[in-house]
Amino acid sequence: MKHIKTQFSIVICFLFISQVYGQYTEVINSNRPGVSSSAFAVGANVLQFEVGPYFVKEEHTPLKYEVSGIGADFAARYGLFFEQLEIIVEGGYQRDTYTDNRSSITNEFDRANFKYFTAGAKYLVYDPYKNAANEKPNLYSYKANHSFKWKELIPAVAIYAGVNIDSKNNPYVAPGVEGISPKIMIATQHNFIGGWVFVMNFIKDRIGTDQSDFSYILTLTKAINQQWVVFGETQGIQSDFYADNLFRFGGAYLWNENFQLDTALTLNTKDTPSVFNLSLGASYRFDFHKDKEIDNNNSAEDEAQRKSRGISSN
Repeated sequence: MKHIKTQFSIVICFLFISQVYGQYTEVINSNRPGVSSSAFAVGANVLQFEVGPYFVKEEHTPLKYEVSGIGADFAARYGLFFEQLEIIVEGGYQRDTYTDNRSSITNEFDRANFKYFTAGAKYLVYDPYKNAANEKPNLYSYKANHSFKWKELIPAVAIYAGVNIDSKNNPYVAPGVEGISPKIMIATQHNFIGGWVFVMNFIKDRIGTDQSDFSYILTLTKAINQQWVVFGETQGIQSDFYADNLFRFGGAYLWNENFQLDTALTLNTKDTPSVFNLSLGASYRFDFHKDKEIDNNNSAEDEAQRKSRGISSN
């Protein structure tokens, strides 16, 4: 596993990939199973699809209503022009039953719509790892190669800008919110020795509407081996329409370099409403990436060392 999201994903090995490869990694770079976004793009000419069906159950004790249903989150990502740039179309569609228990007669309503649908672009503005492949390993000290380094505290940083598209009379957004509204995000990513990745997202969503959310997402991922990864995530949401603190736990399995499976459980600690969400997901990429020509001044030995460093970073 070469590099993981974010928001969280299963690609952790990009840590010491050389500038020849840029953002591209030899295994899939998925943002699943969490909901945070990695600072890194999928790579030029890589087309990637991520989807996650889920079951959801909510119960609001003070307002005496329940929601039970199914849905799916999805994303299409494409590396465009540069290794640092990707365009993203993503959304979440839900179909559920809303049960109103406020009176002696129970009322049920079937609902279905997009909880969100956005299109935008993300660009990596700072990559502290781009020259890591040029660093020579210490052949005499295992500790020196695997100990903490202060420069690991400097994260990769990406910026995102996009638009939300909300339909009229959508039951999942605030009344009166419809049409197009801006969304912006800052995404940071730390890659630590030992297969740990820490991603932070700071998001301002539906700007200028009656549901102008601010949210943060913190995701910590640990690669167990080259195929398995586990993660924990917390998400805070604040607006006049909705506020919550969500916690996610789960893992992912790398089937092959282009295919990943994942699962996650989402909970919160309040009853306004309480949230229980169980998801199963998959990510697949169509890899049309072509490497730039390697400098002829690089010897075969240097190239072998570069590749071995990429593998060992797992």
